[in-house]
Amino acid sequence: MALNVTLNNDAPKTQVGDTLLSVEDLRVWFELKRWGFGHAGYVRAVDGVTFDLKYGESTAVVGESGCGKSSLMKTILGINVPTKGDIVFQGRHMSKMDRSELKWYRSQVGYVQQDPYGALAPFMTVERILEEPLIINGIRSKSERMERIYKVMDEVKMSPADDFLQKFPHMLSGGQQQRIVIARAMIMEPKLLVADEPVSMLDASVRVEILRLLRNLQEQHNLAVIYITHDLSTVRYFSERIFVMYAGKLVERSRIEPLVQNPLHPYTQALLEATSDPDARNASIYRELPPGEPPSLVNPPSGCRFHPRCPQAIQGLCEVEVPPEFIPAPERMAACWLYK
Repeated sequence: MALNVTLNNDAPKTQVGDTLLSVEDLRVWFELKRWGFGHAGYVRAVDGVTFDLKYGESTAVVGESGCGKSSLMKTILGINVPTKGDIVFQGRHMSKMDRSELKWYRSQVGYVQQDPYGALAPFMTVERILEEPLIINGIRSKSERMERIYKVMDEVKMSPADDFLQKFPHMLSGGQQQRIVIARAMIMEPKLLVADEPVSMLDASVRVEILRLLRNLQEQHNLAVIYITHDLSTVRYFSERIFVMYAGKLVERSRIEPLVQNPLHPYTQALLEATSDPDARNASIYRELPPGEPPSLVNPPSGCRFHPRCPQAIQGLCEVEVPPEFIPAPERMAACWLYK
């Protein structure tokens, strides 16, 4: 269901010119084994992704299932190890971090999961769930831990906190569970928040509240946000920039409004055509969507990976050569031979 809601879309204050996160030619390949021993190829989940993220900036990563969004997210979180390339956070290269530096890095990157009930330990109270990351990161003072817990509970609009701290996750509604997940992600006062489909499992009315909450936290803490989603109907109300992924690669990068008004890459055009529209007058409009399925990431097509489904493919070029990143307009990138 598409959301038709106006959120505060003013760009938050950023430290101008400062880059918080750089992803440099990132490749994440998973090896396949035959009978558990012999090499059988690689799943090229992320295959040459490059972008920068500034302090306080919200960026959405969109694409259909299997395009590599989650693998990219898990690598940024420090769960997956890059096969090639690097991630630079506040000038520090992840590939050169030791265990103590990785622990610091993970405390600076909050994570909001898609399924709030599955993300919360059912045998822990809310207080214990929020206290655990503080204990892990060496905050030994009980009074300091409780001060942070009460503060973050107030920020996620779970007040008075005493009404919730001794409850278990199953005693909360879906929206309340997601607020606790967000509170846990914010408890260490991170600089970056990675939100993986944070509203996809919530009712439409609750989605609006959670998106507003994330936006308020972003502005209040000058927080950078990477919003992983396949739902373009929510992206335009939350993010300043959008990255479109297809088969492990970034195929378009733009600010939100120019992309929504004039998508450049044929795949982005198809994504927008497939977005549900609540206006009944559009029910009779025929939308031409590309045929076929996303390619296998074990044996991806040569050349442009979208060319087998692309209605605008250039014969003799798109199926042979990988398109570079063209800049057809300021602050816009399209990896498509149409813009050579």
